Amino acid sequence: MFKLTSTFKPTGDQPQAIEKLSAGIEYGLKNQVLLGVTGSGKTFTMANIIQKLQKPALVISHNKTLAGQLYQEMRDFFPDNAVSYFVSYYDFYQPEAYIPQTDTYIEKEAEINELIDKLRLQATTNILTRNDVIVVASVSCIYNIGSPVEYGKFIAEIKLRDEADWNKISRRLVELLYDRSEFEFKRGSFRIRGNYMDIYPAYEDYGYRLESKNNKISFITKFDPLTGKEIANENHSGKRSASWRRARPESNNDSGVTFAPQNDNQSPVNEIIIYPAKHYLTDPMVFQSAEQQIRTDLKKESDELKSLKKNAEAERLIRRVNYDLEMIKEVGYVNGIENYSRYFDNRKPGDPPYALINYFTQTYNNDFLVFIDESHMTIPQLRGMYNGDFSRKKTLVDFGFRLKAAFDNRPLKFDEFYPSIPHFIYLSATPNEWEIRSAKEELKLKIKKQKLKIDHNGVAEQLVRPTGIIDPKITIRPSKDEVLDLIAEIGRRVKNKEKILVTTLTKKIAEDLTEYLKERKIRASYLHSDIKTLERSDILDNLRKNEFDVLIGVNLLREGLDLPEVSLVAILDADKEGFLRSKTALIQTMGRAARNITGEVIIYADQITRSIKEATEEIERRRAYQIESNRKLGIQPHTIYKPVREKIIEDEQYFLFLDRPKSQYSANFLDEIAREALTPYDCKKTIKKLEREMRKQADDLNFELAIKIREKIRELKTI
Repeated sequence: MFKLTSTFKPTGDQPQAIEKLSAGIEYGLKNQVLLGVTGSGKTFTMANIIQKLQKPALVISHNKTLAGQLYQEMRDFFPDNAVSYFVSYYDFYQPEAYIPQTDTYIEKEAEINELIDKLRLQATTNILTRNDVIVVASVSCIYNIGSPVEYGKFIAEIKLRDEADWNKISRRLVELLYDRSEFEFKRGSFRIRGNYMDIYPAYEDYGYRLESKNNKISFITKFDPLTGKEIANENHSGKRSASWRRARPESNNDSGVTFAPQNDNQSPVNEIIIYPAKHYLTDPMVFQSAEQQIRTDLKKESDELKSLKKNAEAERLIRRVNYDLEMIKEVGYVNGIENYSRYFDNRKPGDPPYALINYFTQTYNNDFLVFIDESHMTIPQLRGMYNGDFSRKKTLVDFGFRLKAAFDNRPLKFDEFYPSIPHFIYLSATPNEWEIRSAKEELKLKIKKQKLKIDHNGVAEQLVRPTGIIDPKITIRPSKDEVLDLIAEIGRRVKNKEKILVTTLTKKIAEDLTEYLKERKIRASYLHSDIKTLERSDILDNLRKNEFDVLIGVNLLREGLDLPEVSLVAILDADKEGFLRSKTALIQTMGRAARNITGEVIIYADQITRSIKEATEEIERRRAYQIESNRKLGIQPHTIYKPVREKIIEDEQYFLFLDRPKSQYSANFLDEIAREALTPYDCKKTIKKLEREMRKQADDLNFELAIKIREKIRELKTI
């Protein structure tokens, strides 16, 4: 059961929105809109709908920062349920590409964040093993991750009193892409020590220890991989107890999944099920038939290239595919294996790939919800992802780097994603016309066909903030001397221990302005897309923890950020009409000051553009609505300060030596990195980070520091 935990209850416009949207789901509506102003509690409304309907849910956000914040909020609202986080797992990603004009082939280069990878694996495992699941995801959830049926088949089921054949269990774990490692016990690995076997699931924070006696497994316990201490078999914060297990195929449950809770506090564990260490892996039996089809297509496509007098391209394709097939045959995996996914999944050319949504439909059929947060941004992203991917792949195929099957390793098209969802709820303070029209037209048609009598037009509004906070006062000032004027405004807020957000047009301006403010003893930091995924949430938390006063950004300081300490939002160069200064963008940015009773927005512009005019008029309309509501209900506005939540990731290994500002990269800092103080794993990870920093410093023309970093890399590699 979903159990919402909160110290407050729905108020203001929330009760009617919850009732309307829940009724719409029960009436079978596919499309509904929640139009809620900033600070009206849309996330709380969402949580109440999940609890009221008791349905699993997928929440999709358009950026990782907002997804991280939503994940933290949902984790707080549902501490006893399986709340998961599913975003792109790359710290650094350079997709495979070819530039014909310069004959430049760019090999795929990626640095996977193993902790985000753990959370992704945890999400899919939760879906396959539980019915109280909430997954908060970015738009990466529409990318190919392999068939849920195949993923569900690849399991290692281990029970008490099973035969303690470590070799047999080891072979099965290797088939699930686990590594045997006696010295570096990390997620996705196992080790054998006499009559013990330790397994560290790729999706968990704890390991399992199997003990043998008389050639039988006599004991199974959970333990802390760092300390080795045994831990209780608990089930909290979305972490599965080993007692939750996937049903056998003969289950009568339509979803193919049953849930058999045992005593959560029991120790030892009676049975464990280990799921794969990667989302994509191949069945050796399936590979045999797939290999023949791949070789048939290879001959066909290489002959086609030769007929076009592209002999070099044909030879390149033959070498690439033969190498990949040999690697898959020998080790079961190769970088780029997903480009052959159509053969392994038994899909036809053009068939949609298997994405996260298929795990929901496979397990829950049509009995789940999808919330599209900040839909005015998220829906366009979902629509546009396929075309960009296809363009890059076409060049690779045309020049012999990939088979045409690579086209089928792709994100879902919107018209493939949309029909597979039983219920959409679009959340935004500024929903697009498409969402509103879809909701209203569907409802009108349903009322006509089924002769329903329903007090609902497809759009539920939340225009009243429970706190009574009025939309911020807006001031328009000239751009001349905007930075000096901003510094004066910052000084006034800092004296009152309030925080400031500043939006710029480019990353470079954000970084330069941050340094300029720091030189004037103003505590400032910047936030943009180059900041690592998990660090973004930490930066926002640090602002709230009073570690600095001014946060400067480009496009990330808009939708959904919950920062009640912010009393001033400054918008620089607001009259530069465009995407970043559109009506929608301005309203969303202004909303960041709508969580504090002293909130104010300063717009720096030399002319009043159409976007500025429409945005300020809409904010004034909402101000008037809230003021009237406060008068009728006798509400005295007040700021609600929420506690700073736990970090998404609490693993200390994530915060290694190089997780520090650029200004701290120096020869002295490099001297602090001692090889003897690093484990082999940390050494390998540090080298990768140093290599990336070396390239960055060289690009910035800091050649002297780049050389010193190179020397440190050589030192770490040779010792």
